[in-house]
Amino acid sequence: MAVLTDPISDFLTRLKNACRAGNEEFNAPHSKIKADIAKILQEEGYIWNYEVVTGDRTEIKVKPKFIDGRPVLTDLKRVSKPGRRTYVGTGEIPRVMSGLGIAILSTSKGVMTGGTAKRNNLGGELLAIVW
Repeated sequence: MAVLTDPISDFLTRLKNACRAGNEEFNAPHSKIKADIAKILQEEGYIWNYEVVTGDRTEIKVKPKFIDGRPVLTDLKRVSKPGRRTYVGTGEIPRVMSGLGIAILSTSKGVMTGGTAKRNNLGGELLAIVW
């Protein structure tokens, strides 16, 4: 198995590939931040559900959401990368697709959407944008 330098990017790429391929579910190695991102995606309606599966290795099983055979998640972009971190203040949090998408931030209060971070007057690391 290859060593991953960016496990969040790997998780998001697996999600995007599963949506584009029409897969009912996919598995990825588990971490707390991936579970937090999956929780946000479920709350915002991009995935049906997720669950943590324990066994030989702990994995997270995600079921992408499809409506009439088309994925709800159109695209996503990983913004902050290990080689170049991107931090934003409260006033710099981007509006994705004029409010139709979400920005995912890692703040001092945990992982949350851009709208929640603005309401709580928090900035942080801009992990990804989803639409």
